[in-house]
Amino acid sequence: MIEENDILDSVILIVDDEESIRMTFQLFLKRAGYKTVLAADCISAALEHAETVRPDLIISDIVLKDERGTDLLQKIREIGIDCPVVMITGFPNLQSAANAVRLGAFDYLAKPVNKESLLHFTRQALKHHWLNKEKRLLILENEQYRNYLEAVFSSVQDIMITVDPEMRIIEKNETATKWLEAKTGQTDFPDDLHELDTLFGLPCLQDAREVVRTKKEVREHRVECVMKNGRTKVLSFNAAPIQDNSGHFFGVVMVARDVTIPNVESSSSCRVQFHGYVGISPAMQEVYSLIENVGKFDTTVLITGESGTGKELAAEALHAESYRKKGPLIKVDCASIPEDLLESELFGHRKGSFTGADANRSGRIQQADQGTLFLDEIGDISSRMQLRLLRFLQERTFYPVGSDQPVSVDTRVVTATNADLKGKVRRGTFREDLYYRLRVIEITLPPLRNRQQGIPLLAKHFLKEFQEKLGHTITGFSDQAMEALTDHSWPGNVRELKHVIERACVLCKGVTVEKNHLPSEVTSKKLLHIDNKPITILPAPVEQHHEIPKDNRTDTDGATEIFDALKRCGGNKTEAARLLVIDRSTLYRRMRRYNITATDIDLR
Repeated sequence: MIEENDILDSVILIVDDEESIRMTFQLFLKRAGYKTVLAADCISAALEHAETVRPDLIISDIVLKDERGTDLLQKIREIGIDCPVVMITGFPNLQSAANAVRLGAFDYLAKPVNKESLLHFTRQALKHHWLNKEKRLLILENEQYRNYLEAVFSSVQDIMITVDPEMRIIEKNETATKWLEAKTGQTDFPDDLHELDTLFGLPCLQDAREVVRTKKEVREHRVECVMKNGRTKVLSFNAAPIQDNSGHFFGVVMVARDVTIPNVESSSSCRVQFHGYVGISPAMQEVYSLIENVGKFDTTVLITGESGTGKELAAEALHAESYRKKGPLIKVDCASIPEDLLESELFGHRKGSFTGADANRSGRIQQADQGTLFLDEIGDISSRMQLRLLRFLQERTFYPVGSDQPVSVDTRVVTATNADLKGKVRRGTFREDLYYRLRVIEITLPPLRNRQQGIPLLAKHFLKEFQEKLGHTITGFSDQAMEALTDHSWPGNVRELKHVIERACVLCKGVTVEKNHLPSEVTSKKLLHIDNKPITILPAPVEQHHEIPKDNRTDTDGATEIFDALKRCGGNKTEAARLLVIDRSTLYRRMRRYNITATDIDLR
């Protein structure tokens, strides 16, 4: 969409050997609102201007002393300037005027040129120029985006295949080709999904047909495949529709992932540690591979997961895996900074822009130049900040508070949230365009309860960390203590586990962490499910200070869960919401539903 300011901000170059004409044209154009109108009296001066300022429009006389305007036209094309050129001639019927148009002139004007004709042709030429420029930029952007998608597609370690509605294979990545060769010895990938090897192709075919029929994603299922070497591999299959924003259906993308559980003792491909992470579960191996692959590409990443799953570690790992690793990693917790200060914190401000702004201050975005900017709790920013961040992501420039001069930076943006951003988009509290800008690549960190086989390893890791810190000689855990740790649902995830191990190390006076060194919420096995997620509940205290009237609170378990979370967080509703893995608004709504007020909460 061409803006009026784009046209009026254009650079116009007048080339004529008569000073009176140059001055008259400049006067007409400036009075019409054009801000930059330059003039030259010969071709050499015009070329000097053109190479310096790269004009958006050139208006030139076709006869310049002993030179010709067509020569100027040829020379500016030779140096790569493709702006429109309007030729002015005193003899409109001469062949030279038509030749000028054939050589690439936008149009020509006959002398004498009146004000109305000049302004009309100027505006038409500039509109043509900006339309062509937008078109070229769009083509370039589409080409770059296509190359980027191809690079991502080819670098993904999972098997990826796309097909059209008739099951013809449109694209497949290198992993798919290698897998087929390892499975069957076949090196040529077929053009149709029906021709794929049965044990490998049949699940793909079934999933693709289901997606074509329902236009909905087919969730994971696992299939055993016997390879050519006789070994059995387990593949996890997923399929999803390929649709544009208007709902037009193009085909199906299928992803198959090798989820064969590795032998930890013998497999070098199973990483125990990765950039601060500790874990051997298949879920964490997938996270390691995704971070390793995505880190190499300079693209925006959204890290999602419950509170305490290690989203900040993921941002640090992405930075360490990128070519920006020698640059700064700037972290901003959007939830901890008051809304009225967040804008200044991110974009900086100029002296005197508001009360207390005693000096110029660069914001976190500018500090992250040549590095990575990590915005944690991105789901909590206001609608105004959402708009400012969207503009920055689109243009890579921003205006500090109180400044009218744009600042350009080269930084990679990584964001994180434990909120349901997709739900916020549906409710209209988070911009859809910003959501898709942030979610070019999404890394979802699994909760600890979904990777319980990694709990013993994590517990031992934290034990070693705290025994060194506290100076205790603790050699390990009793079987009962480790069983309690493994059986707990960990609503606070890895962060909660770390705090529990620290507490146990403080209380332990011997060489073994015992079950009684663990808090009661870990040793209790009373579970209930909220939003399909298991939550551990403290046993009810011996003396109940408050009863829950059945007529007001119909869901006793739900009310107990709210009470318990608020007690554990000292009445802090924000922390309680994070512990329950729900939005604050959801917590407030449930408190109203169960008729729970601040005075009801017994914090003793």
